[in-house]
Amino acid sequence: MTHRIDQVFSTRASEGRTTLIPFVTAGDPDPDWTVSIMHALVRGGADLIELGVPFSDPTADGPVIQAASERAIARHVDLAGVLDMVEGFRQENSDTPIVLMGYMNPLERYGLAKFAVDAEAAGVDGLLLVDCPPEELGTLRPAMQAHGLYSIRLVAPTTTETRTAHIVSEAEGFVYYVSFKGITGAGRLDANELSAPIAMIRKHTALPIAVGFGIKDADSAVAVAQDADAVVIGSALVEQLQNAKSTGAAESTAFEFMLPIRQALDSS
Repeated sequence: MTHRIDQVFSTRASEGRTTLIPFVTAGDPDPDWTVSIMHALVRGGADLIELGVPFSDPTADGPVIQAASERAIARHVDLAGVLDMVEGFRQENSDTPIVLMGYMNPLERYGLAKFAVDAEAAGVDGLLLVDCPPEELGTLRPAMQAHGLYSIRLVAPTTTETRTAHIVSEAEGFVYYVSFKGITGAGRLDANELSAPIAMIRKHTALPIAVGFGIKDADSAVAVAQDADAVVIGSALVEQLQNAKSTGAAESTAFEFMLPIRQALDSS
């Protein structure tokens, strides 16, 4: 059976379309709304969803996503709750890949082996750990492999080519390229600077390359898509969702945010 992440990238490539990946923080603005938001994103054109696991010290995230994590934690959202949300989403959607994005601490508290078992059962497809280099995966890597969870790897502008080759050699699903040095949500994206690093990464892997950080709207997504196989958009979406006052409002916000980006990517 083809892995959901491989399937979506293969399908989009065969169609000549860019894969669109939104990021939302699980449990924000309300834990009861997250599954509905995820479905709305798919209706708006999302191909894969990055679901942020709330953490008290998200060092790579800017103030918008940090605040979203804090709000979710205040509502008692933990890793077990995130897996429950994925399971709820899977009751109606068995095709859209879900990648959990976060940090090692919540997994270690949960138990690495138990996490792999429960994540597969819930319907998680991959894991992107911001603070865990390949050498530190330890017992988590074989547990993930045993349960069909892809290890998504990050490459940064500061990553040397030698280091990049090592990082992507064991990557699965896709490679996530961080578009600039800094935190999420910063406004420093220059799409013209992406060609060289993406070309360098492609020398060492045949996996699709997704670009995130700094993509805020349809124009920036289209600019990034000139070089990348996928675009990841997070802070701008999270910022709009934080003002929703009801499930319906959150669904509308997610759908209306996503649709013009999908349309712009397809028409470009």
